Amino acid sequence: MNGLYDWLLEHASGVAREEPVERVCLGLSWTLAEVGDSLGFAFGPRQVPRTLSWAGTLGGQACERLYPWLRSWNTAESAVGLAVLNAVINRASPCLRQAQPLRGEASGNLSVFEHFRPRLDGQKVAVIGHYPGLAQLWQDLPYRCFEREPQDGDLPDTAVEQLLPEADWVFITASSLANKTLPRLLELSSHAQVVLMGPSLPWIYDWRRFGVNYLAGVRVQDARAARQVVAEGGGTRLFAGPVEYALLGLDS
Repeated sequence: MNGLYDWLLEHASGVAREEPVERVCLGLSWTLAEVGDSLGFAFGPRQVPRTLSWAGTLGGQACERLYPWLRSWNTAESAVGLAVLNAVINRASPCLRQAQPLRGEASGNLSVFEHFRPRLDGQKVAVIGHYPGLAQLWQDLPYRCFEREPQDGDLPDTAVEQLLPEADWVFITASSLANKTLPRLLELSSHAQVVLMGPSLPWIYDWRRFGVNYLAGVRVQDARAARQVVAEGGGTRLFAGPVEYALLGLDS
């Protein structure tokens, strides 16, 4: 695990160290960090204490003080660390500038699955994380969904140890960075085509060294609206204008 996290933190350190974090917002669904004019997202922790000892102290701290929180096993701290890291890395990422927008009939997360659907016939497909609406979108495609809190039709996340090596395609939520499961998921998917996806994604070309074939993350379209959605507890509404999905293949 340390190799991947060392790599991410070294990359962030090369972009910004002493620059201050403007503000941090822990919404009900998303954690948002602002560095200069850049916004960084992380999927919010599902369970946090009612109060946090560091509340009111994060704004104004140097980036290098907060993005190492990504290593923390405290879920709120890890989300803050990932959001700050994304704000730092993604604001001037040539990788993100090269990515192409996904503008099909589906919206939000489903636009990624819609884009790849024509390539998946006859393939064994695995999805890490439960995505509302995917069962309907892919109703003609058998696939396995692994989820920490399984819903109808899902498999528990522990089943990845036995079943993920069988997959030809694996779609992994980038929120697995914060909960520390990503390194093992990538190990188990080393033989497969891997799509790393979600607003929590740091846009870096070198993900290929860890076996990632495609990056599917977000580009901010309306910063003011994105702040408001996060602050007011929004989830998928983030995709209704504030951000758009973009895709980049890493195999070339």
